[in-house]
Amino acid sequence: MKYHRRQVVKGIGGTLALSLLSDSTHAVPKDTSAKPRIRIGQIGVGHAHASKLSVYRKSPDYEVVGIVEPNAELRKQAEVQEPFRDLPWMTQEELLNVSELQAVLVETQVRELLDVAETCVKAGKHVHLDKPAGESLAQFTRILESASHQQLLLQMGYMYRYNPAIVLLRDFLKRGWLGDVFEVHTVMSKVVSPESRRELAEFRGGIMFELGGHIVDLVIGVLGKPVHVAAFPRRVGTQDDKLMDNMLAVFEYPHATATVKSSAVEVDGGERRHFVVCGTEGTFHVQPLDNPSARVTFSSTRDTYIKGYQDVTFPKYVRYVEDAADMAKIIRDEKESDFAPDHDLAVQTSLLKASGL
Repeated sequence: MKYHRRQVVKGIGGTLALSLLSDSTHAVPKDTSAKPRIRIGQIGVGHAHASKLSVYRKSPDYEVVGIVEPNAELRKQAEVQEPFRDLPWMTQEELLNVSELQAVLVETQVRELLDVAETCVKAGKHVHLDKPAGESLAQFTRILESASHQQLLLQMGYMYRYNPAIVLLRDFLKRGWLGDVFEVHTVMSKVVSPESRRELAEFRGGIMFELGGHIVDLVIGVLGKPVHVAAFPRRVGTQDDKLMDNMLAVFEYPHATATVKSSAVEVDGGERRHFVVCGTEGTFHVQPLDNPSARVTFSSTRDTYIKGYQDVTFPKYVRYVEDAADMAKIIRDEKESDFAPDHDLAVQTSLLKASGL
């Protein structure tokens, strides 16, 4: 059965499920243009997801006031790329002192993420922090506590939070349609180039540390903090690096288990990225995650859904559009964050354990 696009999905994320209700990738409230635009800047272009700045440049919610990149080589490469073209380049100090700057996107190389985020929070700015949130759990905890104390948002850059399939899954869970969840299985893999392998090998957590946060975030969203995490890091390749490129972690719960898998050597791994939730009353299987479709089965009829398996389709998903829209609502005090600091801390704690750290 095809998903009826006009069915209202609420769940966690609330109106963010609007992406299910329109062929457009992002529905903008009619009165958005009347609201003052949020002044935002970006520090760093060295992160793999730094080009997300284009989402904020296109959004009527934001005014991008400047960008920072102290590395001359990275800046030269970025200046001719569309997401960064024609923006004012400045120092970190200059950006943080821009009049009425409210928020900063932290998109540095991974080793610098936490230090820059901490500086931004100390300066009283809301922060979107890309993943992974560093190797120091103590520093990440300190940043979360400082942000909470100042009533600032620290939004993590996990890219599937507002994936329409995940929004629908959360709604089903809220309604109890899947029963008691006893199993979650998820995979996020790709083929990593030799050059990127050498860069990633800097971190002992391997490919799980690099990719796993996106799906660990989803696991914690469904099952909460695990009572135990067992990591099984392995190497497949014979490359001249030390990257742990084939990793598995098992999350244990009182009445459930979750398996989290990530590799750097899977051909067309993006097409097999998936998230499966099994409950006593039904199963929800999203695959692939980046251009989502789902197979859902129920033990009995649920609203417009039939008993047994059926396919669910969604509009085209564009990463970070809904994250940016949600950030704007939170900064404007129109809603609270759907992901509390305790959630983000549980994700990072679990990710470090899953990475064998």
